[in-house]
Amino acid sequence: MISRRAVLGSAAVLAGASAVSGRVQAASIPEAATSTATTMQPPLFPSSGPDYQPVVTLNGWTLPWRMNGDWKEFHLVAEPVVREFAPGMVAHLWGYNGQAPGPTIEAVEGDKVRIFVTNKLPEHTSVHWHGMLLPNGMDGVGGLTQPHIKPGKTFVYEFVLKKSGTFMYHPHSDEMVQMAMGMMGFFVVHPRDRKFMPVDRDFVFLASAYAIEPGSYLPKVAEMTDFNMWTWNSRVFPGIDTLPVRLGDRVRVRMGNLTMTNHPMHIHGHEIFVTCTDGGWVPETARWPEVTIDLPVGSMRAFEFVADAPGDWAFHCHKSHHTMNAMGHDIRNFVGVQKRDLVKSVRKLVPDYMPMGSAGMADMGEMEMPLPDNTLPMMTGFGQFGPIEMGGMFTTVKIREGLAANDYTDPPPYKNPAGTVAYEVASATAPPAKQSASPPKSKPAIEMKVIKPPMNHKGH
Repeated sequence: MISRRAVLGSAAVLAGASAVSGRVQAASIPEAATSTATTMQPPLFPSSGPDYQPVVTLNGWTLPWRMNGDWKEFHLVAEPVVREFAPGMVAHLWGYNGQAPGPTIEAVEGDKVRIFVTNKLPEHTSVHWHGMLLPNGMDGVGGLTQPHIKPGKTFVYEFVLKKSGTFMYHPHSDEMVQMAMGMMGFFVVHPRDRKFMPVDRDFVFLASAYAIEPGSYLPKVAEMTDFNMWTWNSRVFPGIDTLPVRLGDRVRVRMGNLTMTNHPMHIHGHEIFVTCTDGGWVPETARWPEVTIDLPVGSMRAFEFVADAPGDWAFHCHKSHHTMNAMGHDIRNFVGVQKRDLVKSVRKLVPDYMPMGSAGMADMGEMEMPLPDNTLPMMTGFGQFGPIEMGGMFTTVKIREGLAANDYTDPPPYKNPAGTVAYEVASATAPPAKQSASPPKSKPAIEMKVIKPPMNHKGH
């Protein structure tokens, strides 16, 4: 649910990021919307001005605005927040308007935008508008292009949106700490011409990474390489929203990367084309088909595809350790090792000891084991055919016939047509038995839970 709150009145001191025009109009600061919802909120359609297909933010929402003369006004509040990564784990972060990442800002090419930023953090901050063309004094680099925004103060940024595209916002004050604490958000500028680059569905998310020890709640902000929670919009599988799509829709997915490493983003079942970066739109003559797109550090990418194949299609980072939760790299490899004698000795000291890894980790997929407080299973999730054994940066694109336009309700599992599901045969030489499209009868859905060693993700 999105509520509205009054933050500051007309008596607030305005400290413009640079020379601010229209100060009399700007004196009345709009209310600031806030949300703590962890599921994707409906698209926010424009009530005036040029028409466009609004985006939907995975596990997030779009910031409302008001018109004040010919200015479109927004209000961001930088503040401490609590964010659920997935059921069973929350993190104490910094963000905007109740969430980390903050709400998505949407506007139209040519709009005059006025963005108020109120600082409720314990230290100063600023906001940089990543990729946008604007006056130097509005660029948001604390100490270089503007004074830092002190705690309790409100600054205002004013600029004209010179080009459409895919952008983001984040601090440029104490950047190491503030971005590691989750301060970031999406900024989408739609083309003024509704016929330019049209799509039926437009999804957005930001990739971020955290180092949070099991049982703790705060990220280790000085960490550079050893992360254990790889997130999209500060959520991990199975907590990441699915992408519901109507069969035949043209779909755009916009991604930003504010982690410390690149991410090869891979989608199953479709060929995709990069159509936009944070530098602008990619001409059709410069595109080529892909199924995996590299998302560099500090960059934005938007890809498009036609949803012409129904099903539940995996969508994930292709670095395997980025599709796991709370995983340490110090775990020993015991594949093929017989540990019976060792187990007998260890159980004399630890009666509940259970050996793991002699046949890989997948055999743990249907077991429940105790976990430390406030952490998640390394691999988890259960689908109609059994354990999914994923975590981190993983979700599904659910393509269905008959979905209504702008219906983003999560559909039930896909019913595969008869004869289209891989199946078991008695032997390599036996003739195939008649296949059924129905999933096998199995135990009730159980999320995999494993006891994890101390994390050590050096170099990832």
